[in-house]
Amino acid sequence: MFCQDASAPFLFLFSDIAPQLLYYSHFTGIIATLVIGSYVFFKNTSSISAFLIFIVAILFSLWSIFDVITWVNIDSRIIMLSWGLMNLVEPLIYLTLLYFVSHYLKEKTDYRFKFVVVILFLPILFLLSTTYNLKYFDLSVCESIQGELMKYNYSFEILLSALIIYFLVKNLIFIREGMSRKHIVIFSLGVIFFIISFSWANIVGNITTDWEITQYGLFGAPVFMGVLAYLIVRYKAFNVKVFGVQALMLSLIIIIASEYFFIDSLVNFILVGITLILALGFGYILTKSVKRDIQQKEELEVLSQQLVKANIQLKKLDKAKSEFISIASHQLRTPLTAIKGYLSLVVEGSYGQVDDSVKNALQKAYSANERLILLVEDLLNASRIESGRMKYDLADARLEDLVSQSCDSLALKAEDEGLFLKVNAPKSPLPVFHVDGIKVREVISNFIDNAIKYTEKGGVEIGFESDSNSVKIIVSDTGIGIPRDEIPYLFKKFSRGKNTSRLNATGTGLGLFVAKNIIEAHGGRVWVESDGIGKGSRFYIQLPLKWIDPNISTEVGMKEGE
Repeated sequence: MFCQDASAPFLFLFSDIAPQLLYYSHFTGIIATLVIGSYVFFKNTSSISAFLIFIVAILFSLWSIFDVITWVNIDSRIIMLSWGLMNLVEPLIYLTLLYFVSHYLKEKTDYRFKFVVVILFLPILFLLSTTYNLKYFDLSVCESIQGELMKYNYSFEILLSALIIYFLVKNLIFIREGMSRKHIVIFSLGVIFFIISFSWANIVGNITTDWEITQYGLFGAPVFMGVLAYLIVRYKAFNVKVFGVQALMLSLIIIIASEYFFIDSLVNFILVGITLILALGFGYILTKSVKRDIQQKEELEVLSQQLVKANIQLKKLDKAKSEFISIASHQLRTPLTAIKGYLSLVVEGSYGQVDDSVKNALQKAYSANERLILLVEDLLNASRIESGRMKYDLADARLEDLVSQSCDSLALKAEDEGLFLKVNAPKSPLPVFHVDGIKVREVISNFIDNAIKYTEKGGVEIGFESDSNSVKIIVSDTGIGIPRDEIPYLFKKFSRGKNTSRLNATGTGLGLFVAKNIIEAHGGRVWVESDGIGKGSRFYIQLPLKWIDPNISTEVGMKEGE
């Protein structure tokens, strides 16, 4: 049987009796769902969620094509076939959408739930080719008359819609790890809009027999796909990387292409075609450019993350190294101190007289042991500084006395090297400082000792400078000097000047590092000046007249009332 009010369509789809909105509403949805669904699936074929949204896109496209066929065809057999297939595909859309939502939200569903849903679907499948689905064809209105199965279809679809909304609401209340509330809200709005627009249009169309209203319900699909595109761009949904400009250009091309459904002249057909080609060309160029920039940015982010991890690992290794040095130094200090004591007793004759050759050898051993003790002490201090375990015993002290004590202990060494060691006393007495005198004296001794080590002729001179805020101790020498480019690195750990090995091969590069941290812990600073190689150097120790360290919680500097 054939309907008499129209001619047969071209390729079962294109006819002059079609409503104006028919092709636009159907093919816009088909293009949007297939493009987004295919892109998501082929970018991540291992994802179940990506596979399910691809199936939803295919089912929706099939339903839309079958719907167009029922609209424009005049052969009752074709209309009955396409109408019957629509009644099969439609519940499959809801069924697949349910499993997509549950997988996307990582909702756990056991086999019993899936079994019940499949059992509820079976009547639709078994009764599809019976009169319960389509009773007969009414030639007077060119429509199929639906049977009782349609009521079951709608009940099944309403049940699935309720389950989908339940999963969405549940995940809005109990946010799962890896998803933000905003992510779930946007996803939920897209899904619910698609369900309501699609089901509402079909149900109302079936009740009122005004099937043109179903065309408006199909716009829910492009909106839903637009939401998924946004989630892909914003939240990397489906683990797919796509860029905002790609989504924008795709939307623009779909809009331009959809104008073909309204063209009624050859000129407009050509103009739209030219516009579409230009949009495709510019879109390709723009997308390639943006993609390259974003890939470079992502590579930098990966390198940055690797650098952060490497930095964390280095800090762990540095901490372990410091702990090892601290433990090893503690274990070494005790026997070295004992060796020093026994060597001193032997040299002094406490165990009987020794001849000069043995005494000379013992004195060399004593000096070597002394250097080793200083090395261990430097290692311990460096370890304490790095771990924040350096302790300061504050007491009243005069800087002149600390300088004098350091010079007394090093005077013999300077004399042996043929160097003068001179102290220029301050013009007026300096105030009493509240400092860790032992550690400050170690710093002064370190500077004087270094000056002696790296001076071949001339000598070392110690002076004082003071103002209203601080006091400076200046250790000047006539030694080898320091190149300007080495000065910024001199107080770093294990740093030594290039020319120092010639005069002192045993240096560790720890003394100045420790000295800098000790003085800075007292609120002061140290620095060095040199006019160049062979022109000597000047090391400065500056201490403030008054300063309170919040970590020590004791006043450091000049005593109040001085």
